[in-house]
Amino acid sequence: MKNIIKILGVFSIGMLMFSCQDLERPELGDDFPKDANAPGGTLKFYAAFDGTTNNPLMNAVDSIRAKFPSDNPLSSIDGIKGKALQGAKYKYVKYSSGNDFAQNAKSFSISVWAKKGNLATDHIFSLPSPADYHWSAGSMFLLTEGSSASPVVKFFVKDSAGEKWFEWVGANAVTGFYDGNWHHLVFSYDATTSKMTLYKDGVAHNFVPEWTGHGNVSLEPSKITGLKIGAGPQEFTAAQITAGADDWLKNSWTGGIDQFRMYTAALTSAQVNDLFTNKK
Repeated sequence: MKNIIKILGVFSIGMLMFSCQDLERPELGDDFPKDANAPGGTLKFYAAFDGTTNNPLMNAVDSIRAKFPSDNPLSSIDGIKGKALQGAKYKYVKYSSGNDFAQNAKSFSISVWAKKGNLATDHIFSLPSPADYHWSAGSMFLLTEGSSASPVVKFFVKDSAGEKWFEWVGANAVTGFYDGNWHHLVFSYDATTSKMTLYKDGVAHNFVPEWTGHGNVSLEPSKITGLKIGAGPQEFTAAQITAGADDWLKNSWTGGIDQFRMYTAALTSAQVNDLFTNKK
């Protein structure tokens, strides 16, 4: 009887730990990073990566719904504020979703601090989708490449009405990005204008690409298979990893990532400046 009780106890603890991955408010202690957000507010996902525990999942928990990643193979480094994550080839943080971001993102903003010195084609984040949904196997992703003098930044969106590449290239390049220092990036899509504004270090870029006549974004949550922080929408096979493969839709971010946020609103310049000035 004692053995049965012991087995049941272990089983119950295991089930509790498993179920906590998607609980709204697990007990995380006083060091759990918090961000003011009214119930049903526009900040839908926020990972500060500030954890200093021995549990990598705890260190990458989302503060809005206390969503734990299913995998975090990345190491902690000093960030713009507190701790951050160091990206690595073939590795990324994997979440089941960005909470209810996809369901509500008519307008939207993505905010992140990034640090990169070496040049490569890679992705800070992506919302992957099945291959039969789009040839890229992505609903949304952020691609960076190019040179330090002329970096390429492309933000891709696929929704129920079409697809769009918002691009800052050539004469419209976002300079001063690949310099090995922390930089704040915000991509703010305003459905009322169908335009996306890119802010670097609190300053709006003068080139504002437009998804002509598109209006509200209508992402399809049933077609989004998760949220990846630090990698593109497609997956490398074990054989490709062994061979040291490179692929622009699969590559992982090898720089620093800190303070990742997803909003279902177009942030104003004042809101972006607050994030930048206060290193949020």
